[in-house]
Amino acid sequence: MEVKTMDKTLKVCIIALVVLVVLCPLGLLAVGTAYGEWGPDDIKEMIGYVPAGLEQMSELWHPALPDYDFGEGHDTAAAAAPGYYASAIIGVLLCAGIVYGAGQVVAKKD
Repeated sequence: MEVKTMDKTLKVCIIALVVLVVLCPLGLLAVGTAYGEWGPDDIKEMIGYVPAGLEQMSELWHPALPDYDFGEGHDTAAAAAPGYYASAIIGVLLCAGIVYGAGQVVAKKD
């Protein structure tokens, strides 16, 4: 009986993730940038300077899909949506893989 409860919980989580992935392009309706997605130029504009640590660390990581775009520079929300979907799907798969892998490590210890 406990297995059925777990299966139901897993189904609900998967349905919730699918709904969130489908809704992810709603971010295109927002004005400005998302919280925490600021680059050094954005920080300088907001607070007047770029902290030294951020300046140094900003060169270590370059996103695979900058601005959620495949490089074509789409001007409409409909044309930009595929980049949002790709980012959401990749993010969900990476997170699920990490959680699954961590679960396997914990299960082996028990």
